Amino acid sequence: MSESLRAESRGIRFFALAGLIVAVHLAALAVLLTTEYGPFAITLSVLAWVFVNCFLLVVLQRPAICAALALAFIAILIALSHFKFGILQLTLTFLDFLIIDRDTFSFLLSVFPRLQMQLIAAGLVAAPLLWLIWRFDPFRVRRRFALTGVAATAALIAAMAVASPEQAWEPFQGVNHISNLARSGVVAVSRLASTGWIEADPPADRPLLTREARAAGRTTLPPAEACDATAKRPHIIMLLDESSFDVTSAPGIKVPAGYADYFKSSDGKQRTMIAESTGGPTWYTEFNVLTGLSARSFGDLKFYVTRIAAGRVTRGLPRALQRCGYKTVSLYPTYGDFLSARAFQKGTGVGEFIDMAGMGVNEDMQPDTFYYDQALKVFAREQPQRSPVFMFVYLTANHFPWWSVYRPDLTPAGWKPPGNTDEVDEYIRRQAMTANDYREFTERLKRDYPDESFLVLRFGDHQPAISQKLLEPGIDRGLLAKRLMAADPRYFSTYYAIDGINYSPYNLSSALETLDAAYIPLVLQEAAGLPLDPSFAEQKSIMLRCKGTFYACRKGAEARRFNRLLIDAGMIKGL
Repeated sequence: MSESLRAESRGIRFFALAGLIVAVHLAALAVLLTTEYGPFAITLSVLAWVFVNCFLLVVLQRPAICAALALAFIAILIALSHFKFGILQLTLTFLDFLIIDRDTFSFLLSVFPRLQMQLIAAGLVAAPLLWLIWRFDPFRVRRRFALTGVAATAALIAAMAVASPEQAWEPFQGVNHISNLARSGVVAVSRLASTGWIEADPPADRPLLTREARAAGRTTLPPAEACDATAKRPHIIMLLDESSFDVTSAPGIKVPAGYADYFKSSDGKQRTMIAESTGGPTWYTEFNVLTGLSARSFGDLKFYVTRIAAGRVTRGLPRALQRCGYKTVSLYPTYGDFLSARAFQKGTGVGEFIDMAGMGVNEDMQPDTFYYDQALKVFAREQPQRSPVFMFVYLTANHFPWWSVYRPDLTPAGWKPPGNTDEVDEYIRRQAMTANDYREFTERLKRDYPDESFLVLRFGDHQPAISQKLLEPGIDRGLLAKRLMAADPRYFSTYYAIDGINYSPYNLSSALETLDAAYIPLVLQEAAGLPLDPSFAEQKSIMLRCKGTFYACRKGAEARRFNRLLIDAGMIKGL
């Protein structure tokens, strides 16, 4: 081949590769412009895209392969964010990459069993294409120039994130996937650098002690008192009542006669539980009632509280009950890998974790009667052992959405819509179903086990999403966001109720009229007549000092001190 032909060939290859690089960058820009909304989000996402390109150039130096990898990376992130939003109503955040565990991949494969083969097929197609681009790319970029781009874009992203901090509601909108991811990275790095995973007082020269221990001059926590594991104890059932609260706290709501009776305990009192979530994350309350701790102690990282705490937080209600001879069981309504629920609960002392697959179903929204039947099966199986049983049972029939009628065949006899909007009437109808099913469940326990005693504590895990447009009709969206950010009790109040079946609760002194969810384990243990270990005894003194509040007491000082106490006692590890 003549020199002129070789030069022409090199020229064609040069312009072809240059055109390919431009086309790839234009494709990436088009993807961002169709998934980001508003000048701020678009600018931030473009900066993130430039950052990824420059970072890859530092490593590879070849702009063509870097552009292709950056496009693929951005597209995959957006696809994953859409997937996550479809499951959790939350877009992708930086913490999804900071906390990568086996459970996350297992859950993905459980929900999408064909995903593994699809990923393998995509890899087989992409690998040779990327190799060809690498092989024929004639361009090189100096690492110094690429490093300058990395530093400049990182500084601009951080400056924009600080100037306009991400609002708590933004990741729940399902848009602006890349810009939200970039801002969440700034927040997470800042949070971990300043306070670590969990808020706690700094280490002291010697471990922090309970007030009683300080008075006695001890330098370590006293050992837990022995609990007679052979004593006859009531079986304990803790019911998580999905999205349930007394809807009459909203103005103008019509309800059937006797509606409020369901929210009363067997002593006739109606009590309020203050949850740490509203309209969504059940796992905040799951964390509260199993550990007795606050999800708010994890700050901006609290959405991942069960994943963070899995295997690291060992203090909990189930472990305290095991000390007194209880068999501890959790009936979990979805796959156990979801947000590391199985690992988290087992770390707190749950001995047997039965998830959706273990119950033999492939849908996570079953009638309450289904879960009650599962609980009765477990109890019947454990009866020959003669050990007291603790069961944590989730009810899901009242899960959103309420714009469609769920299981009309289970509507209680005589039910008539009270005359609210269709959505609110459906919500109340499902509450009536729950009340009816609970009544039948307790009657079965009385009938089938007349010689056994049961303590039942039930609670609403959070308010339904519809409460945000019912409690203050017509409220400005910005003002509503401020109320939610400030944890306004109007939007976080649910209920808790304590019932005895062939049993009168032993001690209800901790069952205050209004109580933070983190104190539920304390209430349950005292109602069952169990001795408190030193950590729960100290928490009771906090509850009494703070009149039922936990995290908010003294602007978080009590929670920070208590977290340090548990860290020093080895009940919180690696955080």
